[in-house]
Amino acid sequence: MYSYKIFHSKVLFGIVLCQVAGICSAFIAGSTKNNTWFKMLQKPTWNPPSFVFGPVWTLLYILMGIALGIVLQAPPSALKTKAMWVFALQLALNFAWSILFFKFHSTTLALADILLLACSIALSIWLFGMLSQKAAWLLVPYISWVSFATVLNFAIWQLNR
Repeated sequence: MYSYKIFHSKVLFGIVLCQVAGICSAFIAGSTKNNTWFKMLQKPTWNPPSFVFGPVWTLLYILMGIALGIVLQAPPSALKTKAMWVFALQLALNFAWSILFFKFHSTTLALADILLLACSIALSIWLFGMLSQKAAWLLVPYISWVSFATVLNFAIWQLNR
């Protein structure tokens, strides 16, 4: 194992990177407040209120960024490189989901995306865990929320076919 610092420039970089990805995706996808299509969708009764999503995603992006920053501090290795590529993939899939769902109004493509996202997060957790258990555990709330979001996306897809 290696020694890492939680207050490190790589942790700050990770947090900023994840937050910027989320902000840019939300900006491109557009506001749900004025999204008539989204308002007209049938949603399950257990759909959380809109105000929940912003704070949850902000916290998740912080945790993701800390995990990334911890792994970035690991010595160079093939495992670290693989973990970085898988993390980049899951971040790209995360970025795409809001755009597919809210901008392009495709519950089907968003569902396909989020299923791949959940798999790539699980793989990230596994790879990060081989480098740092703390980094892996920091991604557990993320996979938990995305698992819930996957079921929600499926329910919305099913109700609106």
